[in-house]
Amino acid sequence: MGRVEAWRGVVSRLHERFAGRFARSEPRGRALEYVLGLIAPLGRKNGWSLAERAGEGHPIGMQRLLGEADWDADGVRDDVRDFVVETIGARDAVLIGDGTGFLKKGVRSAGVQRQYSGTAGRTENCQVGTFLAYASGRGRALIDRELYLPASWTEDRARCRRAGVPDDVPFATKIEHFKAMLQRALNAEVPFKWVTADEAYGQSKGLRYWLEQHGVAHVLATRVNDTVITTAGGESRVDALVAGLPRQAWKRLSAGAGSHGQRLYDWARVPIRIWWENGIGHWVLARRSLRDPKEIAYYVCFGPAGTRLKDLVRVAGARWAVEECSQAAKNECGLDHYQVRRYDAWYRHITLAMAALAALTAARATEMEKGEQAVA
Repeated sequence: MGRVEAWRGVVSRLHERFAGRFARSEPRGRALEYVLGLIAPLGRKNGWSLAERAGEGHPIGMQRLLGEADWDADGVRDDVRDFVVETIGARDAVLIGDGTGFLKKGVRSAGVQRQYSGTAGRTENCQVGTFLAYASGRGRALIDRELYLPASWTEDRARCRRAGVPDDVPFATKIEHFKAMLQRALNAEVPFKWVTADEAYGQSKGLRYWLEQHGVAHVLATRVNDTVITTAGGESRVDALVAGLPRQAWKRLSAGAGSHGQRLYDWARVPIRIWWENGIGHWVLARRSLRDPKEIAYYVCFGPAGTRLKDLVRVAGARWAVEECSQAAKNECGLDHYQVRRYDAWYRHITLAMAALAALTAARATEMEKGEQAVA
């Protein structure tokens, strides 16, 4: 039995959850075939290949699904998020923010321009999507998404209209996207304990303040020259604080399993802030490479005062889950295989790819549980 047929049941269960978001039966049924096609072993998951797999002789139906069909992509996003919580949710889960690039040719795709792509590791002509991932001991999946529109786009409303960007969509930074996605998770009462993100987000004092105001525990990577308030009331760079630590302050711990085994580093933390109110603590966390002791990464942390060093390390290590999610979504669910230019079509394809990833995550979680039960 092929994996598509083996996992059709879980995909159908997820599809039933969001079927009501479609006004008509034709796009509703085609959405199921679209998601099944995204997890099928197709070389390139475009309109033609998805249509042929569904038994259609022309891609126009699949193109209409992403374009003119009447359905609520944000509603489907919410249903996918709820499905993820239902299947892998846990109170100690971690929410992770990150951006990923989608290489593109031309200048007409919504949001495209020469900009830095973390995926490519350099400046490229691309679109950039910001994502929120959910990671627990049972798996990880993407639960929210936003398309970044550079100021060069939002300052040119005629260009925006040609790409289907509504007039009421303003310029928003990636950090503002991150906060909006976190707020939606909070409003939906998504179960989680921590938030983490890389230094592109963590260096923002405004974001850190926002998280504290919302009582959200976090471990955010930051830059070497970031400054914090010390326990003595002064201001210090994070690297200067860590540089004064004694040798015994460093502990060798794993940040979680990687593709080549445990991710081992030396870790240390320094308390910061004068006041710790309501049982909440503040720290700078440092991660030192075993191969090169001069290679140190820094994090600003906020959470329960009784939090242990190994707890902060676990959260810091969870950040890799969003990169693994993005990679799995691209390699297995066609996240970056789209051929659309319009703003709304981007959201529709990305949402259905997130649904495909959520279904695979749920299926794998079930398979893992069966394996554990068999061993027991």
